[in-house]
Amino acid sequence: MAVLTMIENGCLNGVDSIYGAHVASHLPFGTIGVNEGYLMASGDRFEIDILGVGGHGATPELTVDPLLVGSQLVMNLQQIVSRRVDPLKPAVVTVGSFNSGDAYNIIPNTAKIKGTVRTFDEDVRDLIEKSIEQIAKSTCEGAGATVKYSYERGYPAVWNHPNETRKVEELAKLLIGEEHVKKMKPHMGMEDFAYYLQRVPGTFFWVGGKNPDKNAIYPHHHPKFDVDEQSMLIIGKMFISIFLAKTTTIN
Repeated sequence: MAVLTMIENGCLNGVDSIYGAHVASHLPFGTIGVNEGYLMASGDRFEIDILGVGGHGATPELTVDPLLVGSQLVMNLQQIVSRRVDPLKPAVVTVGSFNSGDAYNIIPNTAKIKGTVRTFDEDVRDLIEKSIEQIAKSTCEGAGATVKYSYERGYPAVWNHPNETRKVEELAKLLIGEEHVKKMKPHMGMEDFAYYLQRVPGTFFWVGGKNPDKNAIYPHHHPKFDVDEQSMLIIGKMFISIFLAKTTTIN
């Protein structure tokens, strides 16, 4: 990962605090969003390969249908958050890809499932990783299929340090007005800026880029995604303000 490589090469040497910003398509242009503590989740990915026994769709009794097993597995995975995770600790298990077969009358040999896990709490992260493996193995073995499971840990959660967050909040109020500074809820998206915050005090904040007058109304990753690029001027002004106030204590 590029951020880890930069850290290993010394990019944080001598750094007392660090600040980052992200243009947000869900926030109106001219607003800044801040939050102490967790702002964004850790993000992991998993892959499950199911090996069954293919055959003709007219003779399913001679097969082990990986598509059917995979369908059961997708449903079983939904039990993790609803029944194994403390409901007061946010978590997401999402299957984003399910591929199997390419003919209407043939039961395929294999199926592949890919998904993502989002958490804030490291104990919950560990629990979900183990639970996916357990459920994948038990579901597949119970149906007579074999399974290959892999889990890759991605970015850690973004945790904003209180002093630096309060500093940004107060400077933002001076820059754009108190009524335009919003307290944000934690977001289940992920961000590699988290690695910096694990090593140096700092904060990561949102800057609004939504502007209906410029048709900038679509969410991130949407085909029509766009933001009001004037929002980047606000980010620049915020960074300059933070730099100029670096020796000032804001309570």
